[in-house]
Amino acid sequence: MDVSEINIPGDTPGTEWRLPVLHFAGHDPKAPKIYIQAALHAGELPGTALLHFLCERLRQVESEGGIAGDITIVPQANPIGAAQSHFGDLQGRFDLGSRTNFNRDFPLISLADRATLIEELDDYPATDRLKRQLLHMALGADLVLDLHCDDESLQYAYIDEAFWPEAADLAAALDMAAVLLSDGESSAFEEAVGFAWKYEGSDERQSRLPSRLSVTVELRGKRDVDPVLAEKDAEGLWRFLAARGIVGDVTATPTAFAGPAVPLDNVEILRAPEGGAVLFQRSIGDRIVEGELLATIVTRPGQPGGSIELRAPQDGLILTRTSDRLVRRRGDLMKIACDSPSDALRKAGTLEN
Repeated sequence: MDVSEINIPGDTPGTEWRLPVLHFAGHDPKAPKIYIQAALHAGELPGTALLHFLCERLRQVESEGGIAGDITIVPQANPIGAAQSHFGDLQGRFDLGSRTNFNRDFPLISLADRATLIEELDDYPATDRLKRQLLHMALGADLVLDLHCDDESLQYAYIDEAFWPEAADLAAALDMAAVLLSDGESSAFEEAVGFAWKYEGSDERQSRLPSRLSVTVELRGKRDVDPVLAEKDAEGLWRFLAARGIVGDVTATPTAFAGPAVPLDNVEILRAPEGGAVLFQRSIGDRIVEGELLATIVTRPGQPGGSIELRAPQDGLILTRTSDRLVRRRGDLMKIACDSPSDALRKAGTLEN
């Protein structure tokens, strides 16, 4: 395993960020190359724990000549966000300087222009330098995994329709409860990677990329940083690497994906009509039916008519739930994967900022 660091000068005198990069060289130039990163949202650490255990296994097989394809791993992809705290709370999702989500505003370029990402980096602030370096590394691979997590959540993934159903092997290996099929219309990291491949060397957009993969994996919730879960997920990711011919392991048995794969238009987002204390009647993993009581918002405690009941807009599977119990007006409470499209209007791209 080769360990290197990318140095990112800060925007004020005396500051600098260091980005560790782990690389395992493959012995077969025809095998797929994979890039994996975690904690782009700096407080989302299940992926970092997974990669810690995965690297232990990779180091072992590396000594035995068992790595066929190049593997690049960035286990903590956002040192800038990891250093942001406000009154003791980590603020790793948004850049406090620009108020931009760390997983947005990645450059949308053709793969042919990859080299330009790291040219004249002195012209960019630290956050943009970080994004350009990450995207540049990812575009040197064939398969790209961006490991995130939700709030309270089942295991699921955002996968561009251009990579489906070939990506079902990843969903099965990681035992995902569901897959959300995206339209690739945002500037999030995994969609910027997909954009570059879709416009590889030409102005004509490719709609199918069966030999590629760029995906956002949601590894349950923020509090699911656990050695048992991390080892389980590392084993699942190992099976995926074996199935794709990146590592050699004839004992890694592939499984079939049994969960739903639904378009983002089929995701109902339950939002709070008013602020207050939320009392949940149903939890993640529950299958619900239309009209079922999901939550109550206590808006005026102790007063007549001081609460609001929220019911299921249609049948579905509860994927996520907020961990907050004091919620704001229009705050997201749940994501529900459904068989039919939602009546709510949705902008192209990702579900939230």
